[in-house]
Amino acid sequence: MAKLTKRSQDYSQWYIDIVTRAEMADYAPVKGCMVIRPWGYAIWERMVRALDDMFKATGHSNAYFPLLIPQSFLQKEAEHVEGFAPECAVVTHGGGKELEEPLVIRPTSETIIWAMYKKWIQSWRDLPLLLNQWANVVRWEMRTRLFLRTAEFLWQEGHTAHATAQEAVEEAERMLGVYRNFAEQWMAMPILAGRKSEGQKFPGAVTTYTIEALMQDGKALQAGTSHYLGQNFAKAFDVQFQNRDKQLEYVYATSWGVSTRLIGALVMVHSDDAGLVLPPRLAPLEVVIVPILKADADNAGIVTAAYRIAEPLDEKVRLRVDNRDNVSPGWKFNEWELKGVPIRLELGPKDLAENKVVLVRRDTGEKMPISQDEVVFKVPEILEEIQASLYKKAKERLEAGCHQAGSYDEFKKVLDEKGGFVFAPWCGSRECEARISDETKATIRLVPDGAEECPACMRCGKGPAKRVPFAVAY
Repeated sequence: MAKLTKRSQDYSQWYIDIVTRAEMADYAPVKGCMVIRPWGYAIWERMVRALDDMFKATGHSNAYFPLLIPQSFLQKEAEHVEGFAPECAVVTHGGGKELEEPLVIRPTSETIIWAMYKKWIQSWRDLPLLLNQWANVVRWEMRTRLFLRTAEFLWQEGHTAHATAQEAVEEAERMLGVYRNFAEQWMAMPILAGRKSEGQKFPGAVTTYTIEALMQDGKALQAGTSHYLGQNFAKAFDVQFQNRDKQLEYVYATSWGVSTRLIGALVMVHSDDAGLVLPPRLAPLEVVIVPILKADADNAGIVTAAYRIAEPLDEKVRLRVDNRDNVSPGWKFNEWELKGVPIRLELGPKDLAENKVVLVRRDTGEKMPISQDEVVFKVPEILEEIQASLYKKAKERLEAGCHQAGSYDEFKKVLDEKGGFVFAPWCGSRECEARISDETKATIRLVPDGAEECPACMRCGKGPAKRVPFAVAY
């Protein structure tokens, strides 16, 4: 099995090598699109189940809305159409005939959902309306990378309607908290949280909240966003309700979403030069048992022992006994290491004789012999240790990747030499933000709550300013 490109050699190629050779995804015949292979999709299914439970626990229900949206719907909200127009794929013909009105393949679903909300919301008794959709969307991206940015991708999008601004803001902040919990507790991925600058917020939003993660190459990745939309979409689609005082009022709204780019984040946060490293809670398989079979030998005893060990463990973890006889044990070790399975249990003739197995941790490579009788107790404990260890390691990397700068020259020097999040003073103007981005390729990732007050902006020298994190991002 050929070696992967090393991170230090070519980080971008290392990432692609892992995604393709670990059989997570492949390139589709349509440029910019991808095929999600079973191993990659199994990771997505783990994400979906965890997030879906969190959404339902906070009172949301799933629904489904059409893929095709009348073009006129997007034009009703000016900021929204301006933000998405360059990315839209448009259907002009159907059934062999030109359509009376072109249809946009959804880049996001606010407009068609709010067209339906107009039918469903009349009174304060209809609120709040808390819906989520699991779907695919299309954004005609020019530069794509598997999982991180593709023309079509999978995601969830929550869309809620509320009677008051306070309720809607609380909802947007609550869902950002759900994303933070998922990133940290399931992905073992520490994040920074805050709100987007005016120049970076979602088209049509009043406020966009975000969680941002740091990849091993020092670049940032937006891992999830939640938007307080105010009454913008309600006014665009004339969605009014009769409040408790019997007065007509426009509805307040939120939307929020994460996508399959989280799989790309998972790869880049934890993996190493040997392949994928998966946190146990999201691994399709947590344990693989590899009986070491000898050619031209009676292996029945080893195979039987492997299944005997697996039986009680199978009730506690997701596992597989790899008893293939057409590839060598070394091949199997490399394959499961490449695919990131958290624990490998090796069982050979000597281990069988001594009533032991060799447990190998994917995150550290540590090998430890343990009694076969202890496997059912030790493996779940070690899986929890791996989950915690991956978070700790990523947290240390995030903390080491946060830097401070005072002047613009210092900012550019730190950004160039160290990367990561560079916290620096910014006056709040979109003009300064745009100039910094044009000159350095770094963007303001978020404005933290309680951001430090500074006397002057590093770019224009005007004040007051706030210290915010800039980074080059995916």
